[in-house]
Amino acid sequence: SPTPQSRSMNAGFCKRTILLAAVIFCVLSTATSSLAVPLVNDPNGFEDIPWGTSLAEMEQFARIEDAGRLQTYEHTQQTPALGTIPVDSIRLTTFEKKFGRVTVRYSGNETHERVLTYLQSAYGPLDHTPGQITVGPVKVYAWHGFHTEVTLRFETGAARGIIFIESLTLPEKLLDGTSATVF
Repeated sequence: SPTPQSRSMNAGFCKRTILLAAVIFCVLSTATSSLAVPLVNDPNGFEDIPWGTSLAEMEQFARIEDAGRLQTYEHTQQTPALGTIPVDSIRLTTFEKKFGRVTVRYSGNETHERVLTYLQSAYGPLDHTPGQITVGPVKVYAWHGFHTEVTLRFETGAARGIIFIESLTLPEKLLDGTSATVF
């Protein structure tokens, strides 16, 4: 027969288990993602600039940050736009002078819908099978190619998005402290 002390310990264990399960559920329900889809046309770069290119010699880019092995560039002569869609910023990152990442930031629900349409036309349609459509306050979409990976993260409450277009040939080099996954 269980003692009062063991019943109390079991009740405490059950409460902790239920609390842990609730916390895990809450965390998982705040960020959802659709499964990655294959890139239809892998660009092996961005805007006709192949991965691995040196941006330092290209006049249309200005270096805005130099962190030793990592440099960040922006276009000098145009306002930021993804295709024809105005965005907040587009930054290109090099590792040891080799182009390897594009970070696009944008805001607004209407812009998000336009960006999503643009990305699907450029990289391929998303999987709209029931269960694959994202819901919740943070939506994540991804396309994977042989040379390129595209990831879009959109916070519905703040109506802001960030897109990473990255080389798959330089990922280990770009991982050392450069991930700008926050807004």
